[in-house]
Amino acid sequence: MCDIWAMRPTTASAILFFCLAAASAGAQQSQKLYRWVDGDGIVHYGDSIPAEYSEVERQVVNEHGITVDVMHAKKTEEEIAEDLRLEELARQRELQRRQDQALLATYLSVDEILMHRDRRVELFQAQSRVTELNLRNLQRRLDALQAEAAAYRPYSEDPDAPMIDPDLAKDLATTKDTIARHEENLERFRQDEQNIVARFDGDISRFKTLKGLN
Repeated sequence: MCDIWAMRPTTASAILFFCLAAASAGAQQSQKLYRWVDGDGIVHYGDSIPAEYSEVERQVVNEHGITVDVMHAKKTEEEIAEDLRLEELARQRELQRRQDQALLATYLSVDEILMHRDRRVELFQAQSRVTELNLRNLQRRLDALQAEAAAYRPYSEDPDAPMIDPDLAKDLATTKDTIARHEENLERFRQDEQNIVARFDGDISRFKTLKGLN
């Protein structure tokens, strides 16, 4: 390793650097020279970086003192977090730009958006109506099965009542499970309807903003 010079960033530092460059002229042409500044503002030059400065920013310079590369300092956790925040912000902005572009390319007016919304809502409402009809039929079947099962144990209070027939018990359980699934589907259809209305309301609001209609 060549001699390390430490100096204030003055004209003298430049002179000393060129002395260092001249002294190392006989070294291999591929050898790198580094320049870095310590915490006190002192400039250092050398053909390697001491361990205590391994995480500071340093420049790779040629024999003329011209910077040919920069090795950036290791970032702090706060700097890394800020970079991630800015990356996410840029991603969100790009996503919004694409969504705006698609919105303007899809619709020419608010009325078109409303028409599309109403068509989607009608699909969910139709599914809900079919499910409600099935639930009413299933409930009637369950009422009939429960009335029949009332004469048997474990539904009857009569201690001498016979045990319920296995087929009847299975039919009861299956009907209850089917009703539960239909109720879940009905709730999902209603929630989907609310979500689609909210989404289209957002599209309408954004469309008005982009078109200057607010």
